Amino acid sequence: MRFMMIVKATKNSEAGVMPSEALLGAMAKYNEELLKAGVLLDLTGLHPSSKGTRVKFSGGSRTVIDGPFAETKELIAGYWLIKVNSREEAIAWAKRVPFEPAYGAGEGEIEIRQLFEMEDFAPSAAVERHRELGKDLAARK
Repeated sequence: MRFMMIVKATKNSEAGVMPSEALLGAMAKYNEELLKAGVLLDLTGLHPSSKGTRVKFSGGSRTVIDGPFAETKELIAGYWLIKVNSREEAIAWAKRVPFEPAYGAGEGEIEIRQLFEMEDFAPSAAVERHRELGKDLAARK
């Protein structure tokens, strides 16, 4: 099962405040633990929404909206993509994220979302086409 552990944005991350050296070190250690456990697929942090853009779709029209975006609690500051055996295992990994004040992290929130797998969908020509695209993508790595 694949899960995305989504790091929710904070006032500091939206202001472009970089993590402390202590937090970066703690995160590096945590990321190494994920890697050594064989569960880490991908990870990265994101620039603040002031550098982002949204494309809104409504009634056939498309509207481009430049950041920043107002609702910090709805924004993403980064993510981990992990492959584990259960939702409970994903939660256990999320609980280990080093968001302690000792590392300069005053607050933090991780949202955990399971990714769909092709097996979750009923067989169809469209699903098979997506499966083939996935194989093409994997071959490019």
